[in-house]
This record gives sequence, C-alpha cells and structure tokens, in this order.
Amino acid sequence: MTGPIPKPWIDAIAPYVPGRATTDDGRKVAKMSSNENPLGTSAQARAAFAAGAASLDRYPDAAATALREAIAAKHGLDPARVIHGTGSDELLHLAAGAFAGVGDEVLYVRYGFSVYPIAARRVGAVPVEAPDVDYATDVDSLIACVNDKTRVVFVANPNNPTGTFTPRGEIARLHAALPFDCLLVIDQAYAEYIGEDDDDGGLELARSASNVLVTRTFSKIHGLAAERIGWAYGPAPVILAMHKIRAPFNVTTAGQMAAIGALEADDFVAASAQHNAQWRAWFAREIEALGNHGLRAVPSLANFILVLFEGKLTAEQAFHGLMEAGYIVRWLPGQGLGHGLRITIGTEDEIKGVAAALRAMAQG
Repeated sequence: MTGPIPKPWIDAIAPYVPGRATTDDGRKVAKMSSNENPLGTSAQARAAFAAGAASLDRYPDAAATALREAIAAKHGLDPARVIHGTGSDELLHLAAGAFAGVGDEVLYVRYGFSVYPIAARRVGAVPVEAPDVDYATDVDSLIACVNDKTRVVFVANPNNPTGTFTPRGEIARLHAALPFDCLLVIDQAYAEYIGEDDDDGGLELARSASNVLVTRTFSKIHGLAAERIGWAYGPAPVILAMHKIRAPFNVTTAGQMAAIGALEADDFVAASAQHNAQWRAWFAREIEALGNHGLRAVPSLANFILVLFEGKLTAEQAFHGLMEAGYIVRWLPGQGLGHGLRITIGTEDEIKGVAAALRAMAQG
C-alpha cells in the first residue's frame, strides 16, 4: 500500500449509516426511517430561519450567545454552561474527544446509538458494550463493566434504536456507582416525547454533579433536522474542555435564529408530543394484535417503535415489502438487529398504511 495509512482505530470504524430516503429503484416514498417530525417545523422557527438570509455574507456568532441564553432561559440553566453543536452528534464526539483516548474505554449498552462506538474509536479509545435486558439499558450490567480505564459512559434515554427508557432512580444509581473521573453522558435526543412524570433527572444531575453531561437536539420534536443544531449542559470544566475542540462557527446564523424561534413554539411542541403519543400507542396495539404471527413491539417512549420479527415473516422481507408499498423504515442488521425494524411514528395516514401493510404480509 502506498500513501498515508489510517490509524488502526480509524480503520476499525464502521461508518454511520443514515436512514434511507429512497427505495431500491430510486422512488421517493413516505420516509419513516430517520425519526423526523411528521408535523414539520413550527411557524416561528420557519420565520426566524427566513430572517437569517439577511446576513448570509457574515460569519455566524461563534459563541451562539443568543441561542445559548434562550436555551438557558427555557430550562432554568446557566448559559455559560450550555454548549452548542452540529446536532447532538458533534457534542457526543466532543465528549469522547475531550475525555477519552488511546488506552481508555468508552462504555455504552448493547443496542445503543451507533455513534457511540464511532466516537470512541475516533480518538483511539476502546468501545465496550454492556449486555442489555430485553433490549433495554441494564444499569447493573453497565456498572459491572466499569473499571479503571472507563472514561466515558453513554446512556441514551429514551434509547435509540430501541425506544426503551431508564427511570430516574436507575440513572441516579448508575451515576452514584461511577468514579469521579468518569463522565456520564445522558443523551436526551427524544426527551420532549416523554411526560413530565417520566423525567430521568438528567438535567438536575448536570446542574450539580461534576461528571454529568446532558445532550439534546433540535432535530426531532422541533423539526429542524436539516439545520443540525444540538446543545449540551454540564459542569463548567467539562464544557470548557469541549469548547477547546469544537469546530468554530459550527451552527449557522439562520440555524441559530430558527432554534430560538423553535423554543418559542410551545403549542407546536405540545401538538407534536400529543400526536406522537396517540399514534405510538395505536401502532403498538396493532403490532400486539399480530403477536401470534411473530411480531412484537418493544415498549417505547420515543417517536418510533422497534418492531421485532420472531416468526415466519422476517424483518428483511417486511423491510422490502414496506418499501414496495410506499414506506421506508429502518432495518438495522449492522447493529445486531437484523430481526427488527425501527419505524418512525409518521402522519396518521402513514402509520395506518404501515400497519395495514404489515398485517397483510404477516397474515398472507
């Protein structure tokens, strides 16, 4: 081989594979593969984004001051301890990059978000996968995997791609078991879809603990996936370390303005959450009714449901059958879920159409 040779830990990375947007033959059909908001984007966010066109010739505010202050005001936080990112993905990479490296370990649960092992390997750390319990995060398994090399623990809550949720008491128990020099990252990309009674206490921990970081995104319930805007909150020293390696001007002016507008759209967020709760429950019941045909829905508090295929109809067959019927969902053999499909809760017509297509395939 001639030319530069990648580091072995870079060679070991399996690249992130996003949800598909077109069918095998190139058709654009109902996209239910990326957990986007079926209600679109709020009027406030769209208007603010359009206003950003007035300053296309200028770099954005590198500190995203107005956005960080708006986030802090919304959630009762210190704006100096809010960091912005290109989606929450960048922030997950920054957490691993600032606190882990060669010889260290980064821990997460099996069937966790696929960015976690990439973020670990990118900096030469060893990704460690803790066993799950029926597709859910198991705190005892995570604790058992912690050792003197563990520097970062990632927990998505609700988890992606399973939708499972770890309650407040379990999050607190996990944090209490971690050494002071291990950073607990609570990835709350889907936090707005859970009810207030199910709050996992992550932000409270991030306010007071020295080793807790919470990440969030505007891509999901706020409907700003195209703009890639995320934020995180944690202790000042953690945030400072992440800022040192954050890309400059990483969130566009229009994106910052749109996110501020999105924070003002309480009615839109409430309507999105209500729509999701209604049709997620409906879809779960439809899958439950197909249990005798080998279909099972993993309990979810996110804006998607992981459907397991444990009978005659396989996930691969259902994936291609749904595509033929006009729906693209997420098949995840690369994450050990070749027997499952992650299906976004779309519009009423979309979720009813998917249910009907699955029923026809399962019963056919």
